[in-house]
Amino acid sequence: AIQTILLDLPEDIYAAVDSCKTAQEIWLRVQQMMKGSNIGIQEKKAKLFNEWERFTSTDGD
Repeated sequence: AIQTILLDLPEDIYAAVDSCKTAQEIWLRVQQMMKGSNIGIQEKKAKLFNEWERFTSTDGD
């Protein structure tokens, strides 16, 4: 089962979980890594939205 999971992972995630001994360890580490990605994406979306709001509310445009 572990080999099947590892085969489908992107290289960067594979490198981070290659030393895990169980499928559960792999799953927990992948979840943790993906949670960080989601937070980063949400922050980027919020920044872009704020920039858009400033751009569209500029006087004289």
